[in-house]
Amino acid sequence: MNISVVIPVYNEVGSLQELHRELTRVLTPFESYEILFIDDGSTDGSVDFVKEMSEKDNHINLIQFHRNYGKSAALAEGFKYAEGNYIVTMDADLQDDPAEIPNLIEKLEEGYDLVSGWKKNRRDPLSKKVPSKFFNLVTRLFTGVKIHDFNCGLKIYRRAVIKTLEIYGGRHRYIPALAGQKKFKMAELIVNHRPRIHGVTKYGGSRLFHGFFDLISILFLSKYTQSPLYFFGQIGLFTFLIGLGIDCYVLYLKYFLGEPFAKHMALLMLGVLIIVIGIQFFSIGLVGEMIANTNQDKESRVKGILRS
Repeated sequence: MNISVVIPVYNEVGSLQELHRELTRVLTPFESYEILFIDDGSTDGSVDFVKEMSEKDNHINLIQFHRNYGKSAALAEGFKYAEGNYIVTMDADLQDDPAEIPNLIEKLEEGYDLVSGWKKNRRDPLSKKVPSKFFNLVTRLFTGVKIHDFNCGLKIYRRAVIKTLEIYGGRHRYIPALAGQKKFKMAELIVNHRPRIHGVTKYGGSRLFHGFFDLISILFLSKYTQSPLYFFGQIGLFTFLIGLGIDCYVLYLKYFLGEPFAKHMALLMLGVLIIVIGIQFFSIGLVGEMIANTNQDKESRVKGILRS
């Protein structure tokens, strides 16, 4: 069994020595393993410390960003270079317990593709727990993925999963949702969560605000990327009917009640404008359908070449 542990690091020098010690103790019994530290532009000496550890332990590899790109970029880079059949992700702040890794592996081997940790007894201040509960509730309702803790850093994947996920922006929060869209089988496991001892949290209140924009993006892309006319066509039809109704009302006033056009010219023009907007939405949807169809044809040709 080959295991890769992917750990984004951003100014966590105080935690790294203990994290390495705990990971070594947990992973040594396995056949082979690697620990990938992805430094996300640290300025506190984390890079130097990881380099020093890697000279003493050949299981450690360092990937270094020249500036802070965010957790999604760090995970995506780690997934790119991870060589294990099983890939574990965890945070570097020691709040994720490395002792849970064997439990995650055992659960994964029950036939799942992804097992996500659940910080049921979360050791964080109320200011983090309350927004997190709200975020998880909304995400669960809109995505249909029935897990309690989407943003738990402690997860394990089969290799096939990470090679199909596109992680960027703030999408690391929605990895279970992205995996669910691709019909991977997933489970959730209660894991030990520990209080932060070293350093400070890197996430402010703005992440909740940004997170909902990422959620809208994921929901839109999952439902309408292959059939954009369904989305734009619905808006176009609704808008067109509103404009048509307005103009029909003006015609009713003219031909049934005898009121002059000039009296309702502004309303008539508004109806025409709304009809034109509706037609434009239809046009955007049709163009999107053409692009989607072209991309599908290209993918089919590529797949045909790969099979030959």
